[in-house]
Amino acid sequence: MKNVFTAVIYKENELYVAECPEVGTISQGSSLEESLANLKEATELYLEEFPMMAAIGKPIMTTSEAVYA
Repeated sequence: MKNVFTAVIYKENELYVAECPEVGTISQGSSLEESLANLKEATELYLEEFPMMAAIGKPIMTTSEAVYA
């Protein structure tokens, strides 16, 4: 089965952290490409164990503002 999932990537210190909000998998790497490849691998391994998670729909993603000092 093939599915398209969301990847949220951000930099944390020297590493890039990649998250898949639909499944809940998280990985990291020293580059964007490496973090995305690691996330893909982690998500595929997770879905092998829990295939029902692939049926979960896309999350609602939006932006919001925060005021801070």
